[in-house]
Amino acid sequence: MTNNTKLITVAALGGLLSSGCNKGPETRQETNKIRIGYVGITCEAPIYTAVEKGFFKEEGLEVSMVKCDWKNYKDVLALGGYDITHHLVMYFLKPIEQGLDVKFTGGIHRGCLRVQAPINSSIRSVKDLRGKRIGVPGMGTPPFIFANRVLGANGIDASKEITWLVYPTGELGLALDKGEVDAIADSEPIGSMLVAQGKVRNIADQAADLPYSNEYCCAVIVNGRFLARNPKASAAATRALLKAAKWVETNPVAAAKLSVEGKYLASTVDQNTFAISHLRYVPSVSGAEAAVKSAAAEMKIAGMLAPSTDVAGLATRAFVHLAGVSDEWLDSLQVEKVAGAQVTQDWINLQYAKFDPSDPFCTLCVIPVM
Repeated sequence: MTNNTKLITVAALGGLLSSGCNKGPETRQETNKIRIGYVGITCEAPIYTAVEKGFFKEEGLEVSMVKCDWKNYKDVLALGGYDITHHLVMYFLKPIEQGLDVKFTGGIHRGCLRVQAPINSSIRSVKDLRGKRIGVPGMGTPPFIFANRVLGANGIDASKEITWLVYPTGELGLALDKGEVDAIADSEPIGSMLVAQGKVRNIADQAADLPYSNEYCCAVIVNGRFLARNPKASAAATRALLKAAKWVETNPVAAAKLSVEGKYLASTVDQNTFAISHLRYVPSVSGAEAAVKSAAAEMKIAGMLAPSTDVAGLATRAFVHLAGVSDEWLDSLQVEKVAGAQVTQDWINLQYAKFDPSDPFCTLCVIPVM
């Protein structure tokens, strides 16, 4: 082969490579545009706060909000209709087990679920629920999943030894009054209101009972494909949401006000404040990872995950650590304390007397069937 021929061959190969033949890994610039999914309920206060207080902008992100319906919320995230949100860990574990490509990245809040029995009932422990009728706001709702976990952990087969009855959220207390059910599973603020009215005692309380009291019910969750392409933007959005959660915990009245005045949900400031004040917005990265593991383990015991599922493997698939998102960063993070934006126990007690559990505004933090 002559020197000229060699040069021509090399040039030809270079043209093929540059045109895409046998191309190496593509380099692309990450986007700073991110779409945030939301439904319009009380517990999404950190999402609204991160927008209104400019936390996404501080992270260099351009945000658009995507309003979703419950019935397709998981599917829209999976298909890339939006990129990130925060949502219930227990809701996504089964779909992740089945191959849904989404990832948890940090914990938002704890403590919204209860199993309760009438104050004058002989039911005083979870084991006393065997053979009983339990009212729930829907099959597959978070209260239903939580009750199944608690029952399974206490050796009760919820599919065979429990009769499940479905009622609208605001009518669960009425179903107890009428004797139509022996116990109920509900979420905040309904559970605390029924306790305050002297109607029920807590049989299982996610806010107070170990191991649930330390478990995050809601966590940041990202579309897996978006995360793979945009790890920096995903980390930035996670930081914005975790910072917003810390801000909500510090300023619940202000958070409730901006949620209502921003028309993210239909409520009054007092009612929204009441609901927010019953959730613990203490963000944590390790807490979210632990919640994925504990929820998956008990869901498997309760028969809500496949018997063959490797819980540790599922947790590894479901949770990811992002650069710049850590408990150390959260511990060092300072947020403003707005004057007059905190609640007192006296104020909460006054709200108990005013609110009607059948009022639809009181069910804003309750998650319906998806």
